[in-house]
Amino acid sequence: MSVYLIADIKVTDDGWVPEYAAEVHKLVEKHGGKYLSRSGNITTLEGTDKDSTLIALLQFPTRKALESFAQDPEYAPFGAARRAGSVSNFHMIDDSDIAGAIPYLPAG
Repeated sequence: MSVYLIADIKVTDDGWVPEYAAEVHKLVEKHGGKYLSRSGNITTLEGTDKDSTLIALLQFPTRKALESFAQDPEYAPFGAARRAGSVSNFHMIDDSDIAGAIPYLPAG
């Protein structure tokens, strides 16, 4: 089952960004992942604007693959730099369809 990483980031010090952008995609690929989007073009359609600088959406083949990426010792210094220079929220979701589990809603 595919899983997705939603990285919602507000950059507070952009010193980490060039090296992160240049190197981390290789680590994502190493663990079978791929970027679906890395965008700073964020429009809040509903709710409170979070003032994010960028949101990235990544796909991994399994939860274990995503966790292996996140725990990879090669990623550790990049993750530490990102955390030091941003407010980051990472969310993992799977590709299940909750609507399909609700009897009165059609599967998506």
